Order: sequence, then C-alpha cells, then structure tokens
Amino acid sequence: MANPLIIRRCIIAVEVHLFGKLRRFTPNPDHFGESVLLIEFIRDDSVEDIIQRIGIPLYEVGSNIFVNGEYSGLRRKVQDGDRLGIFPDDMQLLYKWYFQKKED
Repeated sequence: MANPLIIRRCIIAVEVHLFGKLRRFTPNPDHFGESVLLIEFIRDDSVEDIIQRIGIPLYEVGSNIFVNGEYSGLRRKVQDGDRLGIFPDDMQLLYKWYFQKKED
C-alpha cells in the first residue's frame, strides 16, 4: 500500500514550436518541415525550464517568446496543452513595444 503522505507531481505536456536556427533542436531541422516538439514536464515549470530541458542555450534565445500567442517572458509558468513559440536571438520582433509581456 502506498504511503498517503507521498505527493506525486503530475506530468503534463506542451507543444513547442522552434524557429530559425533553433530548428536544429528538433528531429526535423528542414526549413520546409515541421519544427515542433511535444515536451512533457513537471507542473510549475516555466518557459525557461522547458528551454533548458530541450537543451537550448539561453544566450541563443531572443526576447521573442510566445505562449498561446501572448508575448511572454522566461519566468511565465506553462500549463498542460500550452503552445510555445520560441524565436532565436537573431530573429527579433521589430514592434515588441506594442505587446505587453506576460511573466506569470
């Protein structure tokens, strides 16, 4: 019988879309193919946790990170079924001052 005091953390998944030079971290780095990863993670993970789990060096990630189409920061928590769009440092958003960044 399991110990009732043990709390198990839930495993959930997000869809991660990588762009530009970050495509090399997907199984299909072809510019004309899909560059999507389905990543399982532990509850309370942030965007930064997901990026590190994929193995992408943070210095290669630009400030253009989107969670479900919302301009987001590295500290934003992700939820089951979220879609992340991550752009490299050499593909910066020209009009980012029009978007409010969501951190949490």
